[in-house]
Amino acid sequence: MITDIGHPAFACYDLDRSLDFYARLGIREAFRLTRDDGSLMLIYLHVAGDRFIELFPNGPQPNPDVKTSYRHLCLLTENLRGMVESLRGQGVAIEREPLLGKDNNWQAWIRDPDGNQIELMQLADDSPQRQAARRGKGE
Repeated sequence: MITDIGHPAFACYDLDRSLDFYARLGIREAFRLTRDDGSLMLIYLHVAGDRFIELFPNGPQPNPDVKTSYRHLCLLTENLRGMVESLRGQGVAIEREPLLGKDNNWQAWIRDPDGNQIELMQLADDSPQRQAARRGKGE
């Protein structure tokens, strides 16, 4: 049985640039795993609770023309507009400004240094996500 999302994993072209990008979102390095020869295998970034993002070094150079089945990573925030302004102030390009989605949640979009789309979302109390979470908790 699936109980939660563990982590998305990304191959990063410029690991330092990716670490800096996620740090601007308030997501920082939790730990590293190395191979038997001591070389870096991957870095775990802590999002919240038991949620992480895995970053692998030596990814391909970003290419906006290459399409994959990966769609996006969604990160939740309690104050979307404040988050967008904070990121803008740190030089992060806002690809799509805050807008109200069909699920009644506010969302904005950015990209990480490797071109991966990231949705920033502020869940509404009456959103289908919150309703489903309440049903799952027996409320």
